[in-house]
Amino acid sequence: MPNTTPLPEIIQNATRSSRFLQRMLDSRPWLAGYLADSLDHPLDADALRHFVARQSSDEASLRPTLRQLRTWVLCHLAVRDINGLADLAEVTETMTALAEICIRHAHEVLRTALLARYGTPRNAAGEEQELLIIGMGKLGGRELNVSSDIDLIFIYPEDGHTDGPKSIENFEFFERLGKQIIAALAEVTPHGQVFRVDMRLRPNGDSGSLVATLDMLENYFVTQGREWERYAWIKARAIVGEHTEELHAIAHPFVFRKYLDFGAINAMRNLHAQIRHEVMRRDRANNIKLGPGGIREIEFIAQAFQLIRGGRDQTLQIRPTLQVLERLAARGILRPEAAQELEAAYVFLRRLEHRLQYLDDAQTHSLPENEADQNLIAQTMGHENYPAFLEALNRHRNAVSHHFDTVIGEPDEEESEQQQHVDIWQNAADTPEAAATLSGLGYRDPLGTATRLTATRTSSRYNQLPDNIRARFDVLVPRLIAAAASTTEPDAALTRCLDLLDGIARRGAYLALLQQYPQALRRLVDLVGASDWAAQYLGQHPILLDDLLDARDMAEPANWQQFRDELAAELDVIEPDMERQMDLMREQHHTQVFRLLIQDIAGALTVEKLADHLSMLADIMVDIAIPLCWRKIKTRHRDTPQFAVVGYGKLGGKELGYASDLDLIFIHDDDGPDAGERYVRLAQRINSWLSARTPAGILFETDLRLRPNGDSGLVSCSLDAFRQYQYESAWVWEHQALTRARFVAGSKALGEKFEHIRENILRLPRDLQGLREDVIAMREKMRAAHAGKGTLFDLKHDTGGLIDVEFLIQYLVLGHAYKHPELTRNLGNIALLGIAASLGLIPAPLAAASANSYREFRQRQHRQRLNGLPSRIPHADADALREPVVALWREVFG
Repeated sequence: MPNTTPLPEIIQNATRSSRFLQRMLDSRPWLAGYLADSLDHPLDADALRHFVARQSSDEASLRPTLRQLRTWVLCHLAVRDINGLADLAEVTETMTALAEICIRHAHEVLRTALLARYGTPRNAAGEEQELLIIGMGKLGGRELNVSSDIDLIFIYPEDGHTDGPKSIENFEFFERLGKQIIAALAEVTPHGQVFRVDMRLRPNGDSGSLVATLDMLENYFVTQGREWERYAWIKARAIVGEHTEELHAIAHPFVFRKYLDFGAINAMRNLHAQIRHEVMRRDRANNIKLGPGGIREIEFIAQAFQLIRGGRDQTLQIRPTLQVLERLAARGILRPEAAQELEAAYVFLRRLEHRLQYLDDAQTHSLPENEADQNLIAQTMGHENYPAFLEALNRHRNAVSHHFDTVIGEPDEEESEQQQHVDIWQNAADTPEAAATLSGLGYRDPLGTATRLTATRTSSRYNQLPDNIRARFDVLVPRLIAAAASTTEPDAALTRCLDLLDGIARRGAYLALLQQYPQALRRLVDLVGASDWAAQYLGQHPILLDDLLDARDMAEPANWQQFRDELAAELDVIEPDMERQMDLMREQHHTQVFRLLIQDIAGALTVEKLADHLSMLADIMVDIAIPLCWRKIKTRHRDTPQFAVVGYGKLGGKELGYASDLDLIFIHDDDGPDAGERYVRLAQRINSWLSARTPAGILFETDLRLRPNGDSGLVSCSLDAFRQYQYESAWVWEHQALTRARFVAGSKALGEKFEHIRENILRLPRDLQGLREDVIAMREKMRAAHAGKGTLFDLKHDTGGLIDVEFLIQYLVLGHAYKHPELTRNLGNIALLGIAASLGLIPAPLAAASANSYREFRQRQHRQRLNGLPSRIPHADADALREPVVALWREVFG
């Protein structure tokens, strides 16, 4: 029996802020008791199902039962929410659970009646067919408000007929079922209404059929699906039906593109402009959902990034808005403070939305105009008066508008609007006139640059672009002309930018990114103007343009442990998708290299520090590849391979450059049956994993020729075989190479064993005269092959260059490490020069001068490569630098 005791204070308090609650209490005597008995806890789905089970089992009782349930739930929420007992999550989750239970119960009852009349719908193969009821919008996102309508779409798998004595087509069966479900929920009866039902999001909207097959849905997406429908389908979720995998396979590629889709911003902007226009037309500026700084703008920000990045970042393929904002902040896509402001505004606006709707159970989002209701709203929102409430509201709305304009607003076109830049591009065919204008802007080769613009404007590639992409191209070029004019090398900057645009033009999303974000375009011009290598790298990996959006993020020092942990976790999530794993590793590697490149060009990194970072990055990539490749070997005999990767050359010496290849050898130490064969397969797979070209490019060029017996040796050798080879068969040059070798990845215990062997080999007593002759002979052989090939000084190969320093150090290590074990430490050539000098092996002044020359040669080599130039400089610039190296060579070798 309903509780007849006086209303508890919390119910009385809520009635002062909800005329709807008071009306329900007055007209439904049973309600007060139900509320009093349940207000101390949230209503969960079980409680709602129990309510339905006690009162409804057939079609006749369906409508009153669902409406009574809705009355209880909504009044229960109003009391708890107004009294501060329910947070936003409770309100939206309870309303979502109410909608789901009402939909499912209506479907079950009405379907049972139709089955009795017409039989079971089946396809041509005799398989039973079902209705999929898809919840869209806030229902799909589990974010329903208290007076919300529900957006539904009805889908069924395949056409066919029912198998009853009165057979009808499946289409007719599911259409009847859909209409009956809508009526059961939306029809206004003496008991009220459950939910208004909106079907306009179905294929072809109001003009489309009420129900559609999965094939019809897929065909619609392919042939007619519009950008705003991708936005709508982000939150789509099956409420009824089991064919969810088939639905996902159709909808997912429509919503989430494989590439970064910055073109989605324009579509979102256009949709928002239509909404904003309608708001203003109807004088709805005070609408907290659709008006400026409202709920919809927060949702647009979240969903814009989902459409742009969700295809590449599966963690963004989620529905609730607050969770999306949190994920965007965690991924560094939104600044944490921006996400916090948007989250706070979202909670504030959604709580306000509910208080507006509690007043009369009206689907309203507009602020009240009468003073009494204004004061009620202010009080329930925790403010003393309406002006104080408005101040808080406007603060949130202004914050939302600011972030919305940053993400989706029209880009600032201050520079691009200068007519002279537009005229240069539009009249590019008039080369002399364009050259004159370019000269006035500061271009040093105006005729050559004007000719380049003319070639682009008249090229078949440009003229064959689709109209929408060519329009973006036409917007960007004047901006590039203006931006390049302010660089130190305007002609090179603009030429490189035009080359880049030519290469990426058919990927309209990249042009959309540069059009939408002028700051990214500015950074692009500065970057490629400073480095031809950077321009080429971006041309190979244009996805990296996305990383130009936030210069502060790219300037952050690398946290390699965090990077490794996060990448490993992402790779585990997509296991066993090998192709996606290989692409992800390449994408992440390219991003980190690009980050270092930006810091390098900004002068934040020395050549030595850059090489340390690049070497650490390579170590991480190789180390992560080992378990991934091991898992792919079906006949593996242990969970963790007893396997190590050793780096030689630039990797071993931690002197990697941007384009360095990796000199690797693979070692195993395992007595298991057929272990050698398995580790050979593992080594081959790792080498392919690193060096294979995928749609995302390659990780590294690799060189395995330094392994025992070179190309004729096994790709992976046992530790014992490696030890025996080094003691009994290795040439002197192989021991020279060993001076720069180090354990890179894999089993740390095996790595320690390798390092022990390496130290013992390097400390073997050697005949200094014989060693000197061998080293000189090898150096002369290299000089004959590479040195003195032009009129310029080769920084690497010519006498007094980098190779001479390396050979000097290798000789000192091999010749004296048996007495001085500190020489075996792989500390880098500059440090080893200092150690050798401290031991009295070479004169300290020559060692210091040679170390300075070595450092300067590396810096010169690095700058040459950044600008796409060979590692050669005029002899006049090199003579003073090579002098101490030549002197040290004479000192050591005579």
